[in-house]
Amino acid sequence: MKLRYITAEQPLSHHNQLLAVLSEDIKDQLAPHLELVRLPPGEVVYEAGYADYYAYFPNDAIVSLLSVIESGKGAEISVVGNEGIVGIDALVGGSNPCSQAVVQSAGTAYRMPAQTLKEQFNRHVELRWLVLRYMQSLITQMSQTAVCNRHHAIEQQVCRRLLLSLDRITGDELPLTQEKIAYLLGVRREGVTRAARTLRNLGVIESRRGHIKVLDRGKLEELSCECYAVVKAESDFLLPYSCLMHRHDGSARAPARHGASRLRPDSSLRSAAQPVQA
Repeated sequence: MKLRYITAEQPLSHHNQLLAVLSEDIKDQLAPHLELVRLPPGEVVYEAGYADYYAYFPNDAIVSLLSVIESGKGAEISVVGNEGIVGIDALVGGSNPCSQAVVQSAGTAYRMPAQTLKEQFNRHVELRWLVLRYMQSLITQMSQTAVCNRHHAIEQQVCRRLLLSLDRITGDELPLTQEKIAYLLGVRREGVTRAARTLRNLGVIESRRGHIKVLDRGKLEELSCECYAVVKAESDFLLPYSCLMHRHDGSARAPARHGASRLRPDSSLRSAAQPVQA
């Protein structure tokens, strides 16, 4: 398999962005370990207790990371699209005993054995640095989701969740139902139904069986809580940095953000991105 057709200069809506920005040498070394697979909606790609499992790099699929309790009830703790990786816990040597990764929107992904990802992570400094940046973004999303679910109104949570999906697809139509949104948020369906009715009355969305179409993204962002903006800012902080890693002039400057120091990859790669112990 060749990954050379995935480049940072091409539109990234149908390619995994982390793979896209890797150097050609790293892509060539990863390619023999990657398998292109199709992910149908509802498929469980990871569950706590799997002895052997894969790490997935979604292209146009969307995967929900869930925390599920003994009763079978659960809630989404983060969402992963073509900006990230599913199965990243293999790199830290453990997993959440209540965790589960379920495909929410059908599409394709590259996958490799989780143990192989760990080996490649240890071997390639460039990959290690990029994955650590993504892990930071994922932690931010998880923490903001926890705060949002506890302190913000259901209407705001619904807006946030629609925007997270919208960022990870091409177009404005989401394969989501009110029942599915209620499960992902861990709330009663009646609350989601009221929120959806309000959004329809405001001309923000329209819904039909199995799908929600966003008509006014700007208004949707206004109605969402600040949690969406925080998560998006962290993701944007990661991805532009990644795209600048291989500039032809050799520089690699990341955009500054409030409260964060400017990155200096040449010095911090060696100090921060240390291999994971086997």
